[in-house]
Order: sequence, then structure tokens, then C-alpha cells
Amino acid sequence: MLTNYLKIAWRTLQKQRGFTFINIFGLAVGLACCMLIMLYVLDELSYDRYNAKADRIYRVQSDIKFGGNDMHFAVSPDPVGPTLKKDYPQVEQFVRLHDRGTWSVKRVGEPTNLREDNITFADSTLFDVFTLPLLSGDPKRALAEPNKVVISESAAKRHFGNRNPMGQPMLFDGNRTFTVSGVMQDMPKNSHFHSNFFLSMLSDNYPWGQWLSNNHHTYILLKPGTDPVAFAKNFDTIIEKYAGPQALQIIGTTMEQFRKAGNQMGFWLIPLTDIHLHSKQQIELAPNGDIQYVYIFSAVALFILIIACINFMNLATARSANRAKEVGVRKVMGSERQQLVGQFMTESILTTVLAMMLALILVAVALPGFNTIAAKEMSLNQLVSPYYLPLLISLPIVVGLLAGSYPALFLSSFQPITVLKGKINVSFKSVGLRSGLVVFQFMMSVVLIVGTIIVYRQITYIQTKNVGFNRDQVMTVHGVYSIGRQAETFKQEVLRLPGVVSGSISGYLPTPSSRNDNAYFAEGQADMNKGVSMQNWGVDYDYVKTLGMQLVKGRDFSRDFGSDSSGIILNEAAVNVLGFKDPIGKRVWRFDDSQGKTRKTFTIIGIVKNFHFESLRRNIGSLSLVLDSNSGAASFRLSSANVPVLMKQIEAKWKQIAPDQPFSYQFMDASFDNMYRAEQRIGTIALTFAALAILIACLGLFGLAAFMAEQRTKEIGVRKVLGASVGSIIGLLSKDFLKLVLVAIVIASPLAWYAMSQWLKDFAYKIDIEWWIFALAGLLAISIALLTVSFQSIKAALMNPVKSLRSE
Repeated sequence: MLTNYLKIAWRTLQKQRGFTFINIFGLAVGLACCMLIMLYVLDELSYDRYNAKADRIYRVQSDIKFGGNDMHFAVSPDPVGPTLKKDYPQVEQFVRLHDRGTWSVKRVGEPTNLREDNITFADSTLFDVFTLPLLSGDPKRALAEPNKVVISESAAKRHFGNRNPMGQPMLFDGNRTFTVSGVMQDMPKNSHFHSNFFLSMLSDNYPWGQWLSNNHHTYILLKPGTDPVAFAKNFDTIIEKYAGPQALQIIGTTMEQFRKAGNQMGFWLIPLTDIHLHSKQQIELAPNGDIQYVYIFSAVALFILIIACINFMNLATARSANRAKEVGVRKVMGSERQQLVGQFMTESILTTVLAMMLALILVAVALPGFNTIAAKEMSLNQLVSPYYLPLLISLPIVVGLLAGSYPALFLSSFQPITVLKGKINVSFKSVGLRSGLVVFQFMMSVVLIVGTIIVYRQITYIQTKNVGFNRDQVMTVHGVYSIGRQAETFKQEVLRLPGVVSGSISGYLPTPSSRNDNAYFAEGQADMNKGVSMQNWGVDYDYVKTLGMQLVKGRDFSRDFGSDSSGIILNEAAVNVLGFKDPIGKRVWRFDDSQGKTRKTFTIIGIVKNFHFESLRRNIGSLSLVLDSNSGAASFRLSSANVPVLMKQIEAKWKQIAPDQPFSYQFMDASFDNMYRAEQRIGTIALTFAALAILIACLGLFGLAAFMAEQRTKEIGVRKVLGASVGSIIGLLSKDFLKLVLVAIVIASPLAWYAMSQWLKDFAYKIDIEWWIFALAGLLAISIALLTVSFQSIKAALMNPVKSLRSE
């Protein structure tokens, strides 16, 4: 029986090649989109699950409200981990990570340094908490002594080639020697942090024991059976017991007074496997994903697949008149309804199996480009792994059953007497379900069009918004700290080059860079109501000028004023929190050591206009600039029209001064854009899948228009004989579809508005959703529908009426 079904199904598909092509290609594109998005979603959901103890690992996060700032940190005070392990038996182990950014690295004896990112200090318990297999070395001892380093397999190959790195010395940051004590496998890509170098925490030059400073990413491993929610309630006790006395000692206030002044300090736990998609804290070890995009793309995959299935159902029911007599004859010859259902379902499943084969080819072709857009390294092998293979096999069967169920039941329900008498009516207007399905298709297409327009407008707004400083033609040379006292010499040499307007050396830039927070108080006692928590940047005399910042009061730092070593420039946000009406000349102070024994007082000499130094998702916070010899990077403002030549000249100056150090640079506008790379990727992906969804919907509309024209051939012939024009016939055939598209636009507009309003909530600075966006999306949908339908309408309208009426 099954063999017979398959033979008939195959012959039917061959006989109706146009119908078969539209169905198979539409389903194939839908399935390919679904599989690509499924790979993306599964990759996002897999982060950190490679850890054997992932279900028991949690990160301690900090939420602090002080001095007008709400700060939500992924880091916590350095004593949190050891204290939890000491005081609470529920904690099996802890590990702290202290990210030190980018350093120059080489093996001792090698003439040239390499620039290495994500240099990380870690406790010796690193391998007790995380699953990071060592290829060489003892995980218990690898980081248990000072000046030891565990390197990744790829780093070992970069620095040592085929030689054994174990026991070999390496030079970090130009003057710090560490001995290789272990080689680990490269960290998986689906980890929320990455490092090729883990240095022993015992060698980190850090003032330990600071309960009021947040600089370490702290992870705890809870014992089996521990309720993390109940355990997190202990943090209030820890703050009172440990942070409270330190606050009283340093700033002379109790935690009760601290809270009465409107301030807050708290810790909470986030599961390791939730960090990548659910954490929106500041100072993450790497940019995270967003669960919203997982939900959005999962919905898009489902909708595209539904649109493809709708095409199948619409085309199958639209062709029912052509197969009605076949059903009638089969029933007269004794076929039962279940046999007819089985026949039609076999055709449906065979179509989806063929579509799946084509879809796999499309995925294989598209995956490299999709990986580039999504910044992933997914492979087709993931789909045929034992975990996903059952899903891959069942997908065409499930889709075939879902897409073919209604046509099978619809076609098999025809009564043979009615059919053979030719009385069955399956006109376009009589099938309400088919109209509803067309509305759904274009409703989802309009939602995707609106979403894509808004995403791209928001990205454009971010890239073109006045951020309060001039990032154009500013080049940043990284790793200037590696040349020590020669940093100023390098700056002066570059300034002599034609085309270089100005230059500055600083470790802090208004793009993703290091962060340094301090509490400042108005002159007098440490009054919680007169304090402000702000970022504190050490800069040089030329910083404000080089970055094109605008002073609204006072003056810039000047070498003509020796007192500027104790001068400070605040931004407008900091002045507002401090409450100064006339800030110039006022004094503020901060603690100058971790024990709160010494203070440093500054005189306000200038107020800089607010500028964005973090993502536009956040409001502008308080910021201070002070003179300091921080040589993290050198920034130069260029005016040359021939930038490539000037870049070579700057590199030549670097090589003269630091021949053993790598020359690394980036333009500031590119660094700024990197903060929104995720949104750019999402916009590109959204545009791609919106176009594909519209393509699939148009395929179905094209097929429907063809069958509608076929059914109304004689009507068109009669109308033409009676004098109807080609235009009136085109309008007659198109208006039914246009009505459905208009209904889809009306339904889609509020849905799209709500969805995109939710997405824009993540941005403190965002565009307005204007009416013309929906008008444009509607116009595009109508234009696409008209172009699709018009081809068949024009073809039918131009047909010779003699041919369609000669059998009458």
C-alpha cells in the first residue's frame, strides 16, 4: 500500500511541475531558515554548559546606589569569595578572576612581543570550579604559587611552536616574569569569558581586603542540594558584618546611616548558565548576548515555517477543483476516505522530504555567510549530531503532517455525486480559511519589515548622534604603557608629523576601556548627602583638546598653572549631583588609600559638557578628569587627507622607539561602533529573514494568483468580448488580494509597534516610532503583493478570448 502511495505521489509531483516547484522551493527556504535560526538559538543557549558542575556554579553580582548613580556590576569585593567559603558550609569552593586587559607577552629570549588580550589573574581553585582540562600540569598546583601561569594550547603554539612550554619563563607587561605551570585546552567558544593566560592570583599587586571596592569576578560552587535563593539571603548579614565596619572606619558612617541617605549596597547570585543571555551588568568579562534576541529569532523561525506551510495548504486547496474529479472517481471505484487521506498525506510528506534535502543544501551554502553575520562558528555537523539528528529527521515528517493535514481532509471530503456533476464550488472567495492564511502571511511580513526599519534607524541614530566629543579622525595606539618613560617621546615625535593636529596619552577613553570609580565629597566631612560616585580618569594636558570635548565653564588643564596637579574637571552630571550652583573654585576630596587614612583634595577648574563614555543604553553618569601619568594608550587627532601614508609614518616612529613591541591601533569611530556590533548583526539578520519571509509569502501568492486566473478564464473571456479593458480585468483579479494585504497591515501595525517599543526600552537614548514607518511598511507590502499578482493578472487579461470560449 505504501509503495503504491509513493508511486502515485511521485507521478503527481512530476505531472504538476510548476505547483511542485513552488511548494518544494518555498518549503525548502522555510526549513533552511528554520535550521539556521535553530543553530543560532541552540548555540546561544549552550553557553557555559560545557562545565560539568554548571548547575551549581553562580556568580556574585553587586548592585550599588550611591551619590546619584545606580551601578549594577558583574564584579564584587575581593573578600566575598573567601568569606563565603569560610563562613558558610554550603559553599564547596570559590574562584576569583581579575581581568587585566591586554598586555605585551613573549617568552624569555624571544626578541619581539605579541599583543595578547584577556590576561587574567585567577585563584588556584580555578580548575576546581570550571571544567578546563589541562594537557600538561597539575590542576591542583598549577596556580598555587606566585609567578605561575597556565596558558592555552593555541597560545603555547604561538609562543613556543613545537617545543614543550612547561617550566619555561614568559615575560608579561614588559617586566614581569611568569613560569609556565600548565597548558590547558582552548576554552570553548560558547563561554561567557575567554582567556589564553591565567596568572596566579598570588602575584596580583592588589590591596586586598576592600569591602567597598568592586574589582573581581567571583564565582562560587554550591554543594549539591543547596537552594541558591535561600542562600543569597545571607548577603545582608555579610554586608552588616564585614562591609559595615569598614564603611564606619573609612567614611565614618554606619550602614544604617548609609541607607537612610538613600544609598544601597547589595549582592545577589546569577546562575552561570544565565550570564550570557540574562546578565546586563556593567564590567562584564566579554560582551553578552540577549535572551530577547533568542525569543525574537525563535518566533521568526516559527513564523517563516508557518508561512511556508500556509503556502502548501493554500496551493493544495486552491487546486482542489483540478483534483475533485480524481477524488470522485476514486470514491466511486471503492476508495475509503482514510485511503484518500493517506494518499494525500504521502504526497505532502514526500514534498517536505524533498524540500528538506534541498534545505540542507541551502544551509550548507548559506552557513559560512551566516556565521560571518552572526559572529559564530557553527557547523552543519551540529545538526547531524546524536542530540539533534532525531529532531532533524522528525522535522520534515511533522511539517508534512501539519501542512498536509487540512488539504488531505478537505480534498477527501468531496462527495462523488456532487463532484462528477461538476457542481462543486471552490472559488477564491468561497474559501475563508485560505483568505485568513494569506492575511497571516502578510501580517508577519509587515511586522518583520517594520522591525527591520526600526532596528536600522536606531543603529543609524546611535552612529550619528552627537555624543559630546569628536571621534572622527582620532587614531588610538594601544599598549603605550609597554614603552614606559618613552611614551611622551613617542607622542612628541608623532606630533612633529604633518597632518597630526594634537595628541594625548591616557588609559581612559570614551569607548570600551578600563574603569576607575571613586567616591568624591564636597569639602568638609564625608556626608552621604554630599557625595558622588563617579568614574575618575587620569589624563594629560592635551586630552580635552584632542578628543574635541567642550568646556562649558572654567578652563582646561594648562602647563602655565602648577596648581593643576590638584585641579579637577567635572562633567555636568557630577556637578548636578554635588549641587554646586557655581562650581568653579569649589573643592572636592576623595580618599587616597584603601584604608581611608589619607585624603586628596582637588579644586574644580573646569566643567566639561556631558559626553557619552558608555553605551547609549545608559544615561550619562558622573565623571571627573584629573592629571595623571596613565599611559595606556596614545590618541592622535589627524587632519591629513592621505591617512594610509600618515599611518605608516606613525608606525615607523613606533618601531624606532619600540622595535620589540607590536604596533596596534584603531580609529575611535570604529571602537565606538564596536559597542553596537550586536545590534548591527541583529539588524542584518532581521533584514535577511524578513526578505526571505516575504519571498516565501510571494511564492504562495504567485501560485494562488495563477490558479485564480485559471479558474476564471472563461469569465475573463466573456468580459473581454463584452468590451472590458485590460486594466479593468487586472483590477478585478488583483482587488481581492489587495483587500487581504490591507487587513494584514491593519492587524500587524499595533503588533509591530508593541514589539519594537519593548526592544527600544533597552536604550536610554532612542528614536521615536513614527507613523510613516508603518505607512512605508504597508506600501512595501502592497507593492510586493501587486507585483506578484500583476504578472498572472496581466497574462490572463491579455489572453485571446477566442481560445477560452471556443468550447462553449
